[in-house]
Amino acid sequence: MSKLDRWIDNKVVQNLFIWFFLFLILLTAIQTDNRVITSFFSVLLLAPVVYINNLFILPYLRKRPLVFIELFLLNALLFTTISVFIINTVAKQDFELKLFINLFGVLVLALVFASAIKIARDSIIRRQQEKEAELKLLKAQLNPHFLFNTLNNLYGLSVVKSSKLPGLMLKLSDLLRYSLYETRDMYVSLEKEINYLENYISLEKIRLEKTTDIQFIKTGDLSSKKIAPMLFVVFVENAFKHLGVLKNKKNKVIVSIEEKNSTLTFICINTVNDSGLKKEKLEKVETGIGLQNVKKRLALLYPEKHELNFFVKNNEYQTHLIIKV
Repeated sequence: MSKLDRWIDNKVVQNLFIWFFLFLILLTAIQTDNRVITSFFSVLLLAPVVYINNLFILPYLRKRPLVFIELFLLNALLFTTISVFIINTVAKQDFELKLFINLFGVLVLALVFASAIKIARDSIIRRQQEKEAELKLLKAQLNPHFLFNTLNNLYGLSVVKSSKLPGLMLKLSDLLRYSLYETRDMYVSLEKEINYLENYISLEKIRLEKTTDIQFIKTGDLSSKKIAPMLFVVFVENAFKHLGVLKNKKNKVIVSIEEKNSTLTFICINTVNDSGLKKEKLEKVETGIGLQNVKKRLALLYPEKHELNFFVKNNEYQTHLIIKV
């Protein structure tokens, strides 16, 4: 978070800005000889009634609406009486009902406006917290999903006592280190994410190098971009998990990432056999836990800034994801 963002999110700064803005409005609207002093003391009179309302009275709005209305009006009446008393004392004039009614109306309008701002601000914060909580949950679900698939691969090699197992264990260690420690932020460097994919693909190459043509293609300016962590790996996982065995030609998995005009185009292609092309099997792939989580994260992090499509063509299953970053 930048220094400017911290200032913007600071509640004290936000409150000072609002009161200063109100002071400027009053300075323009009030027509007296001492506009600055009058505006300043008007802010001093409004501040207590607003903070009492927002901090102590407004919470009753949802729980006990009638109590809220009573306290709201009592607060306005109390500070209207105090304000009229101060004005009459300073100006050395008698009580005027018209002045009382006018000040009461001003205070009610001020309280309504302040309450609306507080409710709107709390609603925005609550939605943001819910969004962050859901993203954390989705990310937490992604890591076990990845680990489950990889451990299956390790188990298969351990059964046949493959010499490739130590290399796979080292790759897995690097992958888990990234998923545990490098993905805590909402966005990470695209270079780190690509390095993570390279490690994962290298791990799969050890297992499938004799039977599958595996390629990872990268083009464009990938060094200065940021991306939500672990978005692409689920598609790559599924490409290897549902890789078909072809009779007349070599299986293949092709992963490509292209950056152009601040738009990332991710394409993942894997061969499938005839049974892999069945509609019900493809629907099962596209409704798996991993893909459903990625779709939710994309909807939360890149609303109206992404496009995700799946295609089947010539014994190939293709995933196309376009993101504006």
